Amino acid sequence: MKKLLAASCGIFLMATACAQSKLPFDVEIVASFDEPWALAFLPDGRMLVTEKKGNLLVVTQDGEISRPVRGMPDVDYGGQGGFGDVAVHPDFDNNRLIYLSYVEPGVGDTRGAAVMRAVLNSTDSGANLSDAEVIWRQYPKVVGRGHYGHKLLFGADGYLWISSGDRQKFTPAQDMQANLGKILRLNDDGSVPDDNPFVAYRDENPSVDDEGVYGQIFSLGHRNPLGLAFDTHGQLWEIEMGPRGGDELNRIVSRGNYGYPIVSNGDHYDGREIPDHDTHPEFLPPAISWTPVISPGDLMVYNGTLFPDWRGDLLVAGLSARAIIRIRVAGESAQEAERYPMGARIRSVAEGPDGAIWVLEDESDSSEGRLLKLTP
Repeated sequence: MKKLLAASCGIFLMATACAQSKLPFDVEIVASFDEPWALAFLPDGRMLVTEKKGNLLVVTQDGEISRPVRGMPDVDYGGQGGFGDVAVHPDFDNNRLIYLSYVEPGVGDTRGAAVMRAVLNSTDSGANLSDAEVIWRQYPKVVGRGHYGHKLLFGADGYLWISSGDRQKFTPAQDMQANLGKILRLNDDGSVPDDNPFVAYRDENPSVDDEGVYGQIFSLGHRNPLGLAFDTHGQLWEIEMGPRGGDELNRIVSRGNYGYPIVSNGDHYDGREIPDHDTHPEFLPPAISWTPVISPGDLMVYNGTLFPDWRGDLLVAGLSARAIIRIRVAGESAQEAERYPMGARIRSVAEGPDGAIWVLEDESDSSEGRLLKLTP
C-alpha cells in the first residue's frame, strides 16, 4: 500500500511522502484509461467509464475492463470536446436506460453538445446500445471547442439536470433564446416539465421566438459548469470554472441569474476587467469563489458511512488544484473544509455502493488517467 500511496502523491521514490501530507485515506490504483472523463455506477456495482475519444467501458471494481460498448454515437473530438458524461436512469433495473453526453458536429465548422439515451444490453460478446435517441442539444451550435459543460444528473424526483457551458461566447449565458450558459431541467425523455420556471416566459415576453429554448432553463448566467450535486437536504449545487480567477460554487435556485459575463470575481484572459459580483446585487453571488482557481472538473455529495465525518459534504475534483477539495455546507452557505493533494489533475469523483470514493485522474503527457479507490 505504501507504493500506491506514494504514487498518488506524485512521488514514486519516497514512501513516507504521503504520510507527511496527512491524507485521511488509502489509495488503491485500480485501472488506467485513455483520456477518461466520467464514471457512473450501475446497480450491480460495476462502473461505466467514458473516454473523450468516444469509448464507453464497463469496469468491475477489481479493475477488469470490458471491450468498448458497441453502438456509440460518433463524437466530435478535439479541444475540450468529445465524449462527456454518463448517467444511469433511476429505474435502470427495469428499463436498462443510460444517458450519454457528447459533442456532435453542426453545419460548417460549428458544433455543440448533445445528450442521448439508450438501452444498455449485456451479451456474451460484450455490451451494446440499442433504441438510441438524442433527447437534447445545445442551441445554437457555434464555432470553437470549449466550454461544453454537458454534465448530467438525476434528482430524487426523477428529473434530468444538464449543465450547458457558454461555449466561450460570453453573451449567450444571458440570452433566453439560447440554452448555452444555463442549468437545465428536463423530463427523462427530454421533454420540458410543465412547472419549469420559464415555461411561461413566452407569455410574459410575446416578442420571443416560438422556437426558443426558454422552457428548458432553470437558471442562467453560468460560464463553464462542470459539476452538479444535490446535498442531503435536496438542495442543488453547481460548480463552474471562472475566467482568469473566480471559480464558483453556486447554490442553484429557480430563475436564478448568476451574472456571467456581466459579473465575475475573475477577469478576462486578455486582461480586461469584469465587474465583481458585489457591484451588481441583482445577480446571485457565489457561495464560494476561488482565486487562484482550482479548475473544478466534477462535484459530488458524500452520503456514505466509510467517512462518517464527511457525510453531507461536497467533494470537488480539482484539475489545476491537483487535489480533492472537501466543502461543508450549512443551509445556504458553504465553506472549504479541507484540501487533499493528489499529485495529479483530478477529473471525476463518485461514491461507490459501499461508501468508498472513486476517482478518475485526468490524462497527462506522461501517463494515462488512472482510476483510484479511496478508503479510510
